Amino acid sequence: MTARRKLIAGNWKMNGLKADGLALASDLAGRVNGAGATAFDLLICPPFPLLFPVADAIAGSALALGGQDCAAKTSGAHTGDVAPTMLTDAGCRYVILGHSERRADHGESDALIAAKAAAAHAQGLIAIICVGETESQRDAGQANAVVSGQLAGSIPAGATAANTVIAYEPVWAIGTGKTATPEDVRAVHAHIRAELEGKIADAGAAKILYGGSVKPSNAAELMAVENVDGALVGGASLKADDFWAIATSCR
Repeated sequence: MTARRKLIAGNWKMNGLKADGLALASDLAGRVNGAGATAFDLLICPPFPLLFPVADAIAGSALALGGQDCAAKTSGAHTGDVAPTMLTDAGCRYVILGHSERRADHGESDALIAAKAAAAHAQGLIAIICVGETESQRDAGQANAVVSGQLAGSIPAGATAANTVIAYEPVWAIGTGKTATPEDVRAVHAHIRAELEGKIADAGAAKILYGGSVKPSNAAELMAVENVDGALVGGASLKADDFWAIATSCR
């Protein structure tokens, strides 16, 4: 089995003003610096206005920075959009794309997500492409089919294990307190691993994260599941103690 280093990614979503964002980022940077060798890489994805000040606060640490979205264009008359070049200029190495909240709230299609991922790759960013089924789709036995369709439509040509991470986030488990069972996660992650063959170069080395109400109390069990290569964490990433506990559960 290919050894894959765990990635623990914090999606701050639309939370945090400058003062508390800087305090959280500085706290985590200090913990990473003081931890020595770890079994994980740590990533935070603050809201766009916080990227530059947070980048300054974590400079010199091993804590990585990412954006929560980007446009498929590099510049131009696209009011409200943020180009991949702007993310790299802010110090980002990663960008989250296709989160279920973007798919639902902004009507983002698989084709648009693939275009965004291609644009991110062109600027040297690692794209974290999110997939996952709704509760009704799972109840109808369609989870694997939904995820397969999202993978086929959202992964661009030229994707590799080095520039693409997949995050499986069952929509019904995001922010609800519900969590997929380890067996549910194992089954879908195994399915994703098989589906990545032919879609991502060196697919066996590609990271697949789990997201959906990950917290300190369930992190160790989830991170021990085969083909789970880390976590995309929402609410718990806003508390340094909780986020760090999730990260240090990795073995």
